[in-house]
Amino acid sequence: MALSPRLWRLLRLRRGAAQSVCQLARARGSRGHCGARGVLGSEVIGNTRPFKRGLLFSALSYLGFETYQVISQAAVVHATAKVEEILEQADYLYESGETEKLYQLLTQYKESEDAELLWRLARASRDIAQLSRTSEEEKKALVYEALEYAKRALEKNESSFAAHKWYAICISDVGDYEGIKVKIANAYIIKEHFEKAIELNPKDATSIHLMGIWCYTFAEMPWYQRRIAKVLFANPPSSTYEEALKYFHRAEQVDPNFYSKNLLLLGKTYLKLNNKKLAAFWLVKAKGYPAHTEEDKQIQTEAAQLLTGL
Repeated sequence: MALSPRLWRLLRLRRGAAQSVCQLARARGSRGHCGARGVLGSEVIGNTRPFKRGLLFSALSYLGFETYQVISQAAVVHATAKVEEILEQADYLYESGETEKLYQLLTQYKESEDAELLWRLARASRDIAQLSRTSEEEKKALVYEALEYAKRALEKNESSFAAHKWYAICISDVGDYEGIKVKIANAYIIKEHFEKAIELNPKDATSIHLMGIWCYTFAEMPWYQRRIAKVLFANPPSSTYEEALKYFHRAEQVDPNFYSKNLLLLGKTYLKLNNKKLAAFWLVKAKGYPAHTEEDKQIQTEAAQLLTGL
């Protein structure tokens, strides 16, 4: 094993120190070579074996420390490489629509401290919850599980736009089980995290789309919920269809045709604003969107029904 430059410098320093002692002994009159039995020489140096042994131990200790550092660094690199490999597999499965395989893969690493892995696990948990064959009991458990993963992702990396996005989504899902008061109170938190996600990554069309959904939801809030909100909160959350439309169009500009639901909601928002011509334009696009997921199929059906009504 080659010694590091720092170890060679240490050895030279030690050798230099030994030579200096020898020179000092000669200067004071010791006879023979350094370490000989001359009176003054032996007083200064004494037996050189302990010194050599100490030098050897120092070198070995330093070498051991160097080896430890190399191994530690290699372990970190290996761990990082493993996480990257898992993320690549996860993204491939997500793009392929392999929801259950993705969940099975990621749950093996649910104790991970990596934010990128954790928010993907939150998304996968939620996707399993959304499957039509998932029972209501399982769905509720998965919704709360997803929130826990998203929360941990955010704690590990507050600069991750995806962690903010999925934390907001999961809080919204949990609100369905905790009553209208909690749901309205959570709306402020949800909006804050969507806005933060957009701030961190203005090119993420999904975050912009979700902010549009937030606006659309409060624009169409039923009158009785508005009344409850006013009783419970001094300044309840509110929005308009025009504001929702702005976000849906902005998402489409960032990434055209990225999501069938954005197309559907553009059509539905124009319907709310009584613009049937533009509503039909976007609903036709939603109906013709290639169905890669179960949600895409549901959106195709809804768009077709709305077009029939026009």
